[in-house]
Amino acid sequence: MLYVAAGALDVAYLEFGPHGGPPAILLHVFPYDAYAYDAAATRLAAAGVRCIVPFLRGYGPTRFRSMSTLRSGQQAALAADLLALLDALGIGQAVLGGYDWGGRAACIVAALWPERVRGLVSCGTGYNIQNIAASGIPAAPEQEARFWYQYYFHGERGRAGLTQNRRAFCQLIWQLWSPTWAFDGATFDRSAAAFDNPDFVDVVIHSYRHRYGLVAGDPAVSYIEQRLAAQPQIGVPSIVLQGQDDGVDPPAPQDRDAAHFSGRYERRIVPGVGHNFPQEAPEAFVEAVLALV
Repeated sequence: MLYVAAGALDVAYLEFGPHGGPPAILLHVFPYDAYAYDAAATRLAAAGVRCIVPFLRGYGPTRFRSMSTLRSGQQAALAADLLALLDALGIGQAVLGGYDWGGRAACIVAALWPERVRGLVSCGTGYNIQNIAASGIPAAPEQEARFWYQYYFHGERGRAGLTQNRRAFCQLIWQLWSPTWAFDGATFDRSAAAFDNPDFVDVVIHSYRHRYGLVAGDPAVSYIEQRLAAQPQIGVPSIVLQGQDDGVDPPAPQDRDAAHFSGRYERRIVPGVGHNFPQEAPEAFVEAVLALV
């Protein structure tokens, strides 16, 4: 475990591979942690890639540097954290890989600071930048049902439920989102320790309220949100990986994300894989990263 002061955070991160190798930043999601990348990062390290795998804000040993910083989980804050991490580690350009929350941070940096991104691997939703202005438009009923946890978090009952039952709740999410992934108790327990972070609940609740315009964001990153409102294009070389068995965000037959990418772009749908793509299919993830380094 390594640590670095980066922006608003003291970031805890894992590092794999040679220090002088081409860098890749690999980003996890709710409710997982940095260990989701162990198998993929080990393979990438063997291929000469330097992998940096941080614990996001609110997870594991990562901590806010100030008590006064809003415990925001909004998309702009995640992107600001990623940019600050690149700066703190002296990495001018890297391949960015992530899924869900982590993929969102990667997509935002790729869109707004393309000079810092050699390539993008986005798992699940390909164009993972939230359109908050349109968040009140209903989705199809079956998708609304998959988002039950988001609506649960909109009320204080949901905050209390996550606080009191965080491990049981997150284990249920793992099962629902990856119905064909036979993870064992030890695998879950290793990641579940990250949910004991004192800021975990606040960051998660803020994330799922802010994306619907229900709470204010952090003024320190409002300039990023203003730019994201235009739904900027992503022009860096990009590969989108989607698990055919994703229980929360299954791939649609029609690729609606392709129009948001103006550079080299490829979509790959992998059968037998759920939401936790890098941990369920490390070989496919590694193949995508190596195509971009």
